[in-house]
Amino acid sequence: MLAHARNGDRRSMLGRAEFLHDAGYSVLLFDAQAHGESPGNQTTFGHLEAFDVAAAVSFATSRDSDSPTAVLGVSQGGAAALLGPSPLPVSALVLEAVYSTLPEAVANRIAIRLGEPGRWLTPLLTWQLEPRLGVSAEALAPIGGIRNIEAPLLLVAGERDRHTTLDQSRALYRAAPEPKEMWVVPGAAHGDFHGFAPREYERRVLDFLDRTLRQTSSEAER
Repeated sequence: MLAHARNGDRRSMLGRAEFLHDAGYSVLLFDAQAHGESPGNQTTFGHLEAFDVAAAVSFATSRDSDSPTAVLGVSQGGAAALLGPSPLPVSALVLEAVYSTLPEAVANRIAIRLGEPGRWLTPLLTWQLEPRLGVSAEALAPIGGIRNIEAPLLLVAGERDRHTTLDQSRALYRAAPEPKEMWVVPGAAHGDFHGFAPREYERRVLDFLDRTLRQTSSEAER
């Protein structure tokens, strides 16, 4: 299951879908609510999108309950994979450029536009979330959800990402249980890591999925 970033849709994942399909994997792409062709009035930073990811997993497993499944989520799509009420029942997770907490994500974006002093404006923006979305900024914390995952993790981060800083990605990684791996993409900012370093990206993702999903299949056959 490929979960796209905020302000994208399933088409933004076509490059990843192509190389995964060529490698023999079945791929499910979907539009999160308020994206692409899915209904909805606003994005929710992974809060409601978490139910979209869970629905995609449920749909895939209903079609083939014997095969191991994985979710690859980018930015908000990765956050959505961690923000549901319970861990996703999958065999592997690939998460890219996922924010650790929403206040930190907002502060980073303000600092990019206004400089470091702009971070002081963060509470003025985040207090609006609860009346508008019905969830507090503090509740939107993938770093809490990642502590409960039950699948091997590959966390991908950009060396020069200012939206999700490398320190914040490393904090996310430290919070995750084993088994886990982290790849820092040299020179990459917050964006399409597959487009930035396609050969290395494909090599690392396929190696991770081949190892983790093959192991799951072998254990299921015993």
